[in-house]
Amino acid sequence: MKHLMSGNEAIARGIYEAGIKVASAYPGTPSTEILENAVEYKDDVYCEWAPNEKVALEVAYGASIAGSRSICTMKLVGVNVAADPMFTSAYNGVTGGFIIVSADDPGFHSSQNEQDNRNYARHAKIAMVEPADSQECKDFVKYACEISEMFDTPVLFRTTTRINHSKSLVEFGEREERQAPGYVKNARKFVCVPANARGNHYKVEKRQTELAKWGETCPLNKIEMNGTKIGVVSAGVSYQYAKEVFPEDTSFLKLGLTYPLPIELIRDFASKVDKLYVIEELDPFMENEIRAAGIECIGKELTGLCEELNPQLVGERVLGKEFPRKKASVEPVGRPPALCPGCPHRGFFYTLAGKKDVIVSGDIGCYGLGSSAPLECIDCVVCMGGSFTMGHGMSKSFMMEGVKDKKIFAVLGDSTFFHNGMPGAAEIIFNKGKLVPVILDNSITAMTGHQDNPSTGFTLQGDITYSVKIEAVMQALGYEEIIIVDPQDLAAMNKACDDAIDFLEKGVAVCIITRRPCVLLKRAKIEKALCKVDTDKCKSCRRCLKVGCPAVAFRDGKAYIDSNQCVGCTVCAQACPFGAIEKEVR
Repeated sequence: MKHLMSGNEAIARGIYEAGIKVASAYPGTPSTEILENAVEYKDDVYCEWAPNEKVALEVAYGASIAGSRSICTMKLVGVNVAADPMFTSAYNGVTGGFIIVSADDPGFHSSQNEQDNRNYARHAKIAMVEPADSQECKDFVKYACEISEMFDTPVLFRTTTRINHSKSLVEFGEREERQAPGYVKNARKFVCVPANARGNHYKVEKRQTELAKWGETCPLNKIEMNGTKIGVVSAGVSYQYAKEVFPEDTSFLKLGLTYPLPIELIRDFASKVDKLYVIEELDPFMENEIRAAGIECIGKELTGLCEELNPQLVGERVLGKEFPRKKASVEPVGRPPALCPGCPHRGFFYTLAGKKDVIVSGDIGCYGLGSSAPLECIDCVVCMGGSFTMGHGMSKSFMMEGVKDKKIFAVLGDSTFFHNGMPGAAEIIFNKGKLVPVILDNSITAMTGHQDNPSTGFTLQGDITYSVKIEAVMQALGYEEIIIVDPQDLAAMNKACDDAIDFLEKGVAVCIITRRPCVLLKRAKIEKALCKVDTDKCKSCRRCLKVGCPAVAFRDGKAYIDSNQCVGCTVCAQACPFGAIEKEVR
């Protein structure tokens, strides 16, 4: 029987079938659903959400050292966070098969950059596999474990958004039960002091040569000879695009093991065709190495260095012909992203947006939408956990430049606080930063689809666990005044911000924790209510529109609230100066 599965679902099935025992991850689109589906096999696979990607990689690598097959999963920018232990694990090697999933995001569907993480395989000198459909997503997990154990290397399992989220048929296999070898202490191999690491580097270089040689005949790299006119070297979803667009007599070298590249296999394939194309998204990762080997090819001068590819782009850019585009039966109306109706972050941003001389250092999460109109509250966003430290840097710049009228608030969420916010909070205390760190606690990791974190009290496997109190952490770090406030109470929120500024001026270390659960959180007890407009009281001042709620609009010159979207949070009612909006409990 075959099953229709997304790439992420298939990787989860592959985790089970490959006999992997330990899986750790930090949620991030497009990788999140891997562990959300792998937890279905929790009787055989231990699954967890880690506080960040570095921790996830270290947990999985520790399991590998102990002898188990293991995997960690993350989105593309998460590999930046996990790079430190990843590079060293490449020198040390493994015991049980060890896989690092990097879910890349060509096209910026949900990411702050478009980095091509294939470069990490070359930089860290580890093997890399790239599946091209859901069946390969499942099958390549087992292959990756075998490669890892055969060559004593971590394996980078590189996917992209289209592979992660597209669905295709998958045929299941049986689980391969693998008994871990008894743990044997091996400090020479696993203790990365310089004396050991020097010797390990020679092993890495030897391994690269052996891997490249194996790749010339390995089952993951396949030639499809259909003619001698045109040949295409490709991998992953780019192979699927090329298959759709190129003529039927095109021959393909489809690579599954994409690092090290099988150069002699490519050379042999190139000799059999008149013209060779390299079709790949983003960087000329394969093309540069193929050219360096003296093999003529055509690639990035046509496909370009930016954007996600698709059949239309490949057809137009490479073959110079228009590829038929499928038109949707109903064209969707374009609209900018916005905080959900009832989002607890809205009250905080609405409050700060009304204050003068305030700078807000932002972070990665739902609250990044606080930068959008009409709130337009956030000044900068770079990376997870960066808001506290960037805000601290801004405060030091203003101090050195003699700027005294600016008030800095640095904002991140509860999951981001545990991900990489605590070092920033310590930095502010230690180096006497003049800013207000703010933790927006909505009781869940909301943006990636409601995954638990150390403060929620639940594990990925559904077990009740300890709930780490954010205020206790901040108090332990040395914050003297910790203001906890409901952000949907605008009067209390305004007072909290003013009080924080007063404490800051007095040299008191202060922080704010806004606390209200995400309105979409199923286990939260949220009152069923609705706000309505009394059109006789409405003066058409449009103040309610400034809260930026999708449920609030104007109709026939008066404020109007869509009952299908409103959840009765009353932020718009509190913003109305004429009392024209009232709450009704449903």
